[in-house]
Amino acid sequence: MIEGLITSKTRIRLLLKFFLNSETKSYLRSLESEFGESSNSIRVELNKMEKAKLLNSTNDGNKKMYFANISHPLFEDINNILKKFVGIDQIIDKITSQLGDLQAAYLTGDFATGQDSQIIDMVLIGNKLDRELIDSLVLKAEEFISRSIKYIILSQEELIRVFRNKPVLLIWRSETINACTNLN
Repeated sequence: MIEGLITSKTRIRLLLKFFLNSETKSYLRSLESEFGESSNSIRVELNKMEKAKLLNSTNDGNKKMYFANISHPLFEDINNILKKFVGIDQIIDKITSQLGDLQAAYLTGDFATGQDSQIIDMVLIGNKLDRELIDSLVLKAEEFISRSIKYIILSQEELIRVFRNKPVLLIWRSETINACTNLN
């Protein structure tokens, strides 16, 4: 779908890396080993995105660290397009709309670090959630997005304990729940 609009696979991977999770920071050599591509092709795309002000950078010793420019007027639009590309919007809609006691939903694993994957790892926060209903909703979402979804149900305290210092990305929160979750 997005490949028809953006023909550079490297650019798509960079957009996923930096715009799915706006807290992601990385430098050229780490991207080279992560993507398995030449540093030159990655550098060209990084420079284009930085020139367009989609990415910002800072120097950390001898490394130039890149990160998404969340102040860019298109940041939210790009983020939403990527969520649609990955299928996160469908997961959120299918699961959260039918689970009344759900408090929050988080992405973990590859997507929380901005890496594309065929497996979407989720943590659902809530009390007395109906696993059979969740399983049926997950199956429907998997068919629609052609990706596998793995989930676990935890309390907010368990999330903090289990995922401390690991990447998590809040994708949905009940309007009645406090947004303060610091895992670092």
